[in-house]
Amino acid sequence: MSRDKKPQNPRRKPAPETSPEPPSLFDNLDAFLTAPAAAPAPQAAAPAASGNGAGEGGAPAAPAPVAAPADGAAKPPPREKEAFVHGGKGPMRELMNDNFLQFASYTICNRAIPTVEDGLKPVQRRIMHALWEKDDGRLIKVANIVGHTMQYHPHGDASIGDAIVNLANKRYLIEGQGNFGNLFTGDPAAAMRYIECRLTELARHELFNPKLTAFIPSYDGRNQEPVLLPSKLPLLLMLGAEGIAVGLSTTILPHNFIELLEAQIAIIQKKPFKLFPDFQTAGLMDVAEYADGVGRIKIRARIAPRQHNRLVITDLPWGNTTESLIADIEDAIRRKKVPVKEISDFTSDKVEIELTLVPGATQEKATQALYAFTRCESSVSSRPVVLYQNRPREMTVGEILAVCTEQLLDISRRELELRRDQLDAAFHAKTLEQIFIEQRIYKRIEEQTTYEAVQQAVLEGFVPFRKQLRRDVTLEDVEGLLQIRIRRISRYDINKNREEIAAILKEEGEVADNLAHLRAYVVRYLKGLIKKYSRDYPRLTEIAARPFGAIEVRELTATELTIKLDREGGFIGTDVRGGEELFKCSSLDKILVVWDDGRYKMMPPP
Repeated sequence: MSRDKKPQNPRRKPAPETSPEPPSLFDNLDAFLTAPAAAPAPQAAAPAASGNGAGEGGAPAAPAPVAAPADGAAKPPPREKEAFVHGGKGPMRELMNDNFLQFASYTICNRAIPTVEDGLKPVQRRIMHALWEKDDGRLIKVANIVGHTMQYHPHGDASIGDAIVNLANKRYLIEGQGNFGNLFTGDPAAAMRYIECRLTELARHELFNPKLTAFIPSYDGRNQEPVLLPSKLPLLLMLGAEGIAVGLSTTILPHNFIELLEAQIAIIQKKPFKLFPDFQTAGLMDVAEYADGVGRIKIRARIAPRQHNRLVITDLPWGNTTESLIADIEDAIRRKKVPVKEISDFTSDKVEIELTLVPGATQEKATQALYAFTRCESSVSSRPVVLYQNRPREMTVGEILAVCTEQLLDISRRELELRRDQLDAAFHAKTLEQIFIEQRIYKRIEEQTTYEAVQQAVLEGFVPFRKQLRRDVTLEDVEGLLQIRIRRISRYDINKNREEIAAILKEEGEVADNLAHLRAYVVRYLKGLIKKYSRDYPRLTEIAARPFGAIEVRELTATELTIKLDREGGFIGTDVRGGEELFKCSSLDKILVVWDDGRYKMMPPP
């Protein structure tokens, strides 16, 4: 055989173009499951044995080369290159998208973001519902409320306990007894089995009305929980809220209860109003960069001079505790930013942090240094993102309060209509009872032999008195009359019954008048709340008359450092011991050092 043309190695032969590549799982799951295996490479036929070949003695011969396809033979069409899609475009991508959207929707609508309508997150709403179900006016162990709430809340008990403590510390809805922690020091609450709570009078009367509440099955279908509470209070702005969901977060600052009620009156009367936050830790507030719930505020601790060399902090900036503030002041002392040598914390039910100044420091400059270099002045940002009609939405404080006011009007109207229907039913029942006894209709049943005949006799007995009734007598009405005991008939007081009917008619007139003048009725209701609770909820945070001025930090630190020179050792800096004092400077200054040969260097104080 000629050696000019060697046979090709079958191991290095490329796969034929007709063999399809298995598709990706992300492209098409069905095609992946049903794709045929790649066809094996065709084997070349063995050549005939010859004397010169390598196949003598039973050794395998080299395979012959495969013939190339003849010209004009059909070739498979080239595969089109598909556009790249991040994550694929098959069923796995759809599965991941659906699961992520479900998780995001659940986190936004059922965990992290509060609703405008009742101002509560789901865990808070379930806690309030559980407290209302258990409410008998007496204190209940928090552990019992946690267990009862778990019938409605599909998460752990720790989150429920923390939410109860948080609501109790905000004072409006839950009254606590025992150690619920300290808002000023940051101390935690006692264990749930050691503390007790109950609804406040405000929550008991203004948040619940089962006849105006829509219910849905709980997560396991065994109980019914409220979709929303029929709250007549602007709870969202009273309590404030913070939450982080998927793709969005919310920060709503708390406001003063009485000021919110006054603003609602202004909305009803179509008058202008302004609202600013109010914090339980009090302090002094600059609202120059705050506009209707959006923006940021600056809030300062209240620092007052005491004696000739001391300062006392009596209010905290929102978001700080005495422990965190003292730690921050100590750090500033180590950095030589504030002229304080001693800190004493006397906080109990009120904040009292006493600072003793270093000799030679003035109280005014020390106060400015505390505002400049510590958390005695802090910034708080606000960005209200809420659920309105079960959809996330960014709203201003004015828009939130307008929605709450419209809801107050709607709930008040529905309550009046409900009371009107109750009074109408009471009038009908009292009138039926009066006619039944005064006209001795009950005597007609003595001669009847069947129950149906008894019912018919009673119905016929009311026919002459139909004009005294507002509607026809039904079998249900007859059943109620037949339940009246003989003792009650014998002791029936005609005058008392007429007085009760007159009282019903009077109240019906009042209800009709209130429905006709609904806005005036709601304004009277709001003014009643203001009169009742104004002493319990005064404003705590003072609004500054003018914006906080810029603090000249360089002026405060002008003598912060002392530069010394050690001529013998050739050292210069602030930590040189026993050297010659050259001058005082600030850590913000730059020092220019010049050598005799003209070299120079600019650097921060060494």
